[in-house]
Amino acid sequence: MADYLGQTTDIILGQDFLTWLWFRSEVTNGNFSSKEGRPYNLYVEQRISVQGGEGETLETATVSGSTSELKEARLGLSMGKKVTRALIRIEQDTEAWQLTLKAEDFSLGSLKTPKVEKADANEEDDVDGPFLEKIYLIESCLTLLDDTYRTFLETRLSNDWKETVQKIGQWLNNSE
Repeated sequence: MADYLGQTTDIILGQDFLTWLWFRSEVTNGNFSSKEGRPYNLYVEQRISVQGGEGETLETATVSGSTSELKEARLGLSMGKKVTRALIRIEQDTEAWQLTLKAEDFSLGSLKTPKVEKADANEEDDVDGPFLEKIYLIESCLTLLDDTYRTFLETRLSNDWKETVQKIGQWLNNSE
């Protein structure tokens, strides 16, 4: 029973996070800042899944399109569905990452980091360099995601959460 309650809490928090992330990325034009104050951009890209209902009435809609405004997903949200999966793009300085984030367990999928230059076959200097750079880029992405989640939790646990929920409702109504 405890595992079930924990899973329910995790998915609700994950759904709230992805919904807030989509809202926040659109109303701030993707502008976020790290814990240290470094700016970065985060966008919910052109693929998103929303889900509503339970058991046999569970419905999932996945919407994608390169120039889509994701109207069907927005309609699903306005009808009470929740975001369960989103394609996310993060940019900082000249680097960009793309990943899929799932609400149910906060797992990442299809993480694409900035391209790492391969070591020259003739160079014996640093054969581990590209590997270490890739690890650095993955850690950088995870740090930015952690900062984003920290910002969400500060909002979610504050007294301003009800106001934020109202703003999300207005955002949905204005985008129809």
